[in-house]
Amino acid sequence: MDGVLIDSHPIHKTTWRRFLASLGREVSDDELDFVLDGRKKDEILRHFLGPLTTEQIRDYGHQKEMMFREESPAINLVDGITSFLDQIQQAGIPMGLATSGSNKRVQYILDQLDLRRRFRVIITGDDVVQGKPDPAIFIVAARQLQCPHSHVLVVEDAVAGVVAAKQTGMKCLGIASNGRGDLLREAGADRVVSNFAGLSLQSLHNLGNGDRRSS
Repeated sequence: MDGVLIDSHPIHKTTWRRFLASLGREVSDDELDFVLDGRKKDEILRHFLGPLTTEQIRDYGHQKEMMFREESPAINLVDGITSFLDQIQQAGIPMGLATSGSNKRVQYILDQLDLRRRFRVIITGDDVVQGKPDPAIFIVAARQLQCPHSHVLVVEDAVAGVVAAKQTGMKCLGIASNGRGDLLREAGADRVVSNFAGLSLQSLHNLGNGDRRSS
């Protein structure tokens, strides 16, 4: 979801900085890049704060969620994504959303931007034990879509997400609006584009069959 459907990375970094500052933990921009790589919330909390109890994870997660909601009205869709989703729906291809975000946050954003109706399946970080790069979230989504792994195209902007997708034998389209195109290719993305503008389903026909172009 984040960085693929919605342009939320700047707000995520701002929110995490605010939250961590409220606990007396100052972090740099480089350190905050960790939150952009498809990690589950509890993993991010432990990364910055060390060992935490289940109760602390719940309470801190709620605090961060409330801060995020204060910022969320400024979130917009990623450029070109609406047209791309329209093409997929018109072709009758089922879509699933597999995101490490918490269920509450994901459902809140989907409702806010009227995206829920687009997806036959919605899998969140709450539905799996391990987050990306563990492939469980994509495996569960494919199972619920009743689709063989080799027929699935994962769209990702995070290295951990690309690694997770390729472990399963799924094809992967990398979205490099974050400027990390080289890293996505190194992780195994079958093709990398800067955004969805002008992207057509036809142009992805040979994806995974030796077509590793960038655009």
